[in-house]
Amino acid sequence: MKPLELLDETITPNGADLKLVRRDSEYIILANGKSLMSSRMHGSEEALATFGCRRARALEQPSVLVGGLGMGFTLRATLDVLPLDAMVVVAELVPAVVEWNRGPLGPLAGHPLKDKRVRVHVGDVAVALRSCPGQFDAVLLDVDNGPAAFTASENAGLYDDRGLALARAALKMGGVLAVWSARENRRFEQRLRYGGFAVEVERVRGRLKKGGPRHVIFLGHKPPLG
Repeated sequence: MKPLELLDETITPNGADLKLVRRDSEYIILANGKSLMSSRMHGSEEALATFGCRRARALEQPSVLVGGLGMGFTLRATLDVLPLDAMVVVAELVPAVVEWNRGPLGPLAGHPLKDKRVRVHVGDVAVALRSCPGQFDAVLLDVDNGPAAFTASENAGLYDDRGLALARAALKMGGVLAVWSARENRRFEQRLRYGGFAVEVERVRGRLKKGGPRHVIFLGHKPPLG
């Protein structure tokens, strides 16, 4: 096995050590030395967009927030299912991750940041949610490792009662909150229901039809008026 080649390194605002490395054609982002994501496994991230945008894709001028840029696969899948008049805000906490997607990671997902429908918010996704009440038809969250935070405990605030209320307030009536998770989480499912969402749970493989670990996508529907 060939050794990892270090391409870049940064410290996140939360103090985690983030490295972009490459082995042959595979790109990996490490958080404090542990694999956070790999370019070889992104099927469930694409499924997050497919499930989360099922309603938005049929609307005129839909507005979607993608929380977490990663390697761009969720953003690419979101753009692929939405119409040409859509507006997509992608919120990424770490400036270096945005630059990596404009550089070596860009070709992996077909340079989604170059799409004219995309607006980049460099900063906390909670700030993007708070500043846009009632604006989004869908909010897709793939931050950290899901409701069980991996790189920083501060990320858990997105998934507690206050964070879910923030996401619900940012959605239009009938909007959908879609949350990617590395594992089952019954407590989070109950928290969504307590927060006023109608809940669906989709279970997918990391490489979809090609297998891989099992991941979970939580879908919280904000009931329409009436």
